[in-house]
Amino acid sequence: MTSSVSFETKCYEGDWKLVASEPYLRRVIAGCRYHFDHRVLYLNNFADYGPAIEAAERLVATNTVDEYCVVEEHAAEALKFFGLTKDSLTVGYNYSIAELVGIFRCKSRYLLHFSGDSQMADKAPAWVGDAIDLMETKSDVLVANPVWNGRYRQARREALAEDGNWYYSYGFSDQCYLVKAASLQNHGVLSETHPASDRYPAYGGELFEKRVDAYMRNHNLHRITSKHASYVHKTQAKVGSLQRLKRRRAQKSLRPKA
Repeated sequence: MTSSVSFETKCYEGDWKLVASEPYLRRVIAGCRYHFDHRVLYLNNFADYGPAIEAAERLVATNTVDEYCVVEEHAAEALKFFGLTKDSLTVGYNYSIAELVGIFRCKSRYLLHFSGDSQMADKAPAWVGDAIDLMETKSDVLVANPVWNGRYRQARREALAEDGNWYYSYGFSDQCYLVKAASLQNHGVLSETHPASDRYPAYGGELFEKRVDAYMRNHNLHRITSKHASYVHKTQAKVGSLQRLKRRRAQKSLRPKA
C-alpha cells in the first residue's frame, strides 16, 4: 500500500553541527530504507540561529532535505491548535515543542520522527512500508517503531500480543515514532492524563511523549514494535554502556584476591 510519508528530525544548539551535516543526515534518512515524500529538519532552542540556518540552507540546496523550519516561528500557533500553553507543559516545553510543531505542520498521511541523537542501526531491514500496511488495517494501532537499542527481549516481555513481525503493546517514545498524523491532529487530544503515564522522568514535566502515552491508554490504542529492525538512541546507549562498565568494575572489586 502506498501512502504519503514525511520524515523529520530536529537539532538544537548542542548537537546541530552533527545533525545538520550532510553526511550524517543522508545516512540517517538512507537508513530508513524508504522513499519519503517530504523531509524536514527542525531547528529548536538556539541562542543564535545564524550558523544553523546557513547549514540547513545547504542541506536544502544539496537535496538532503526538502525544507528546514525554525520551531519558535510556529510554536504559538501549534500550542493553540492543540489547546495547550507553554505553562501547561511546564519544564517539558523545550522537550516537546518541536514534536508538536512537526505534527501540526505535517501534510502527509504519515509522519516518521527521529530525535537528533537517534538513527536506524547498521544494516537494519526495511520496516516502514510493512508498518504502514498494518496500520492501515488495524484501527487500534496508533504508532509503530523499531525496537530500541537492540532490546528485543525487553520488547517481547512488554508485549500484550505478537505476530510474525511485530510486538503489540502500550507505550510511546519520542526518540522514534511512525504515526498517522491525522490521529493526533485534533484540538485537546494531547490534554489527557493517565496514572500509568506518570512513569516518565519527572525532569521532563508534562512532556509530549507522556501526553501521547496517556491518550493511547485512555482510548485503548497500541504501538507495534518491529521484531527485526532496531534503532540506536546514542545518549541512552552511552548511558547503558557506562552502567555496564560500572557493574563490571564493581563485580571485579568484590572478587577474592589470590
